[in-house]
Parts: sequence; structure tokens; C-alpha cells
Amino acid sequence: MAVSTMDSESARTPQPQSALTKGGHSLMPAGALSTSRHQGKHYVCGSIAAFTNIVITFPIQKVLFRQQLHGVLATEAVRQLQRDGLRNLYRGLLPPLLQKSTTVAIMFGLYEDFSRVLLDRAGGVPELVTRSFAAALAGTTEAILTPFERVQTLLQDHRHHGRFNNTAHTFRTLLTEYGVRECYRGLVPILLRNGPSNVLFFGLRGPIKEQLPEATNKAGHLVNDFVCGGVLGAGLGIMFYPLNVVKSRAQSQVGGAFKPCGEVLSTVWRERGGSLAMLFRGAHLNYHRSLLSWGIINATYELLLKLL
Repeated sequence: MAVSTMDSESARTPQPQSALTKGGHSLMPAGALSTSRHQGKHYVCGSIAAFTNIVITFPIQKVLFRQQLHGVLATEAVRQLQRDGLRNLYRGLLPPLLQKSTTVAIMFGLYEDFSRVLLDRAGGVPELVTRSFAAALAGTTEAILTPFERVQTLLQDHRHHGRFNNTAHTFRTLLTEYGVRECYRGLVPILLRNGPSNVLFFGLRGPIKEQLPEATNKAGHLVNDFVCGGVLGAGLGIMFYPLNVVKSRAQSQVGGAFKPCGEVLSTVWRERGGSLAMLFRGAHLNYHRSLLSWGIINATYELLLKLL
């Protein structure tokens, strides 16, 4: 079985269907309608996969966020959530639901679209380079939705519970009192995370799946897709964990100067006693959450691709 460096369904040209006609004249090139649907389904499948994942894993994400922000143990983070009460357990759900559903749709959809365009126009350029560039572009584009991560951070931080009521109120407060720029606090670590992680995710997804036992039925394919996505998500989550710590710290601030990533990281490093273990506090939970999250996303995405 041939190993593809970049996993892509768009590389396979769909069979053309009959063109729409009126009075014997074609209104649309043959296959254009099926091609449009073929391309659009990557966005739909990605969005539904992310929606499913967020609803299931949101409480775990809240525990992880408290560990990233305060450097506390998982048990203490859970106790904080218990003190907040069940009413606040899903507080802040809407921003990641909107953000993740959209960014994962962009991640898969734009990767396919950029790959198709670049492969058509970049003759002579190795496919690995072309698809890596497409993945980086898709990841960079995702950063447009940074305001959703910004609002999610504020709503999850118990220190801001008394100031921000909900998603709409938080957006309105940031925009009216501080301006659009405040919504993009933490943009740099997000850019540094998204591009490289996308390149690695799409670059390794195919080869990892090829190393798994060959699936002979739908259940086997579902398990392989879950394992492939989970292993990649967990590994990348650990690799880019310090950037997420920097992002959480930067975005927990409201107003004031925008500090460089290096300065924020240095502050966190000093506060945690110059300990690498303290900097990675919560990484083990992030590993398991990413394993579950990206397993769900990848398996759901691939399943939906086959169904739609």
C-alpha cells in the first residue's frame, strides 16, 4: 500500500456529472456542481466534528485552563470548579463552540482548497512542500478568530466572573471600552502555534495511519482514524503547551500594555520558580484531553466524509 505524505481527498478528481442545461446550452461546466459540493463538505464535516468534540470535552478543558493559568494541581482545579457550582460548569461554552467549530472547518476546508489551488499552479514544486505551505496558510487564517479564544479565557477565569456575564456582554465590553485590538490580545502565540501544528498534523496523518493494522470494516476504520488523530493531537499538544500557557496568561489580562511573548513566558517562569515541571503543570491532562479531542475530531471528520 502506497504511503501518502499528506492525506488529501481533494487530490482525487471527482467524476463529472451531467451539466445543468437550458435550451440545450450548458449553464455550468460539467462536474462543477459536484466539485463544489465535494469541496464544501470538508468545511461541513470539520465543523460538525469540532462541535461534537467541544460538547464532550469542555469540562476537562476548564480544569486544564485553571492549571495553565494558576499552576495548580488537577485536584485543586477540580475543587475550584466545584466551588463555582454546576451552574457555571459550562460557563464560557459558546465562544469555544463557535470558535472551534469554525476554526476546524477552516483548518480542513482551507487545507483542501489551498492544496488544490497550489498543486494546480505550482508545477515542479514537490508535493510535500506545496501541502505543507497549504497547511501553514490554513493555520494562519484560523487566527482571525482569536477573539473567540480571548472571550473564552475571560469567561473561564473565575477572577472575571463578576465583571463579564456572558459571551455577548464580554465582546461588547471589550469593544466599547478597549477597542478591537484588545480582542486580539494573545494573537502572537496563537500564530506561532497554529501554522507549525497544522503542518505537522496534515503531514503526519497519512504516514501514521499507514502504520496501523489495516482496517477491514467501518468500525476498524473508525478506530484507526481515532488513534491516528488522538496520537497526533496529544503529541502536538505537549509540543506547543508552553505557547498555550503564554496565551492563557496574556489573554487573562484586560487592558494595559501588550507584552511580548518572551516577557510573558519569563514572568510565568519566575513565578513558578524556574521549574520546567511547573511550566508544564497541566500537560498530562492536556495530553489526555488532546488524545480524546483529536481522536473524536479526526474519526468524526473521516466518518462524515464517507457519509456525505
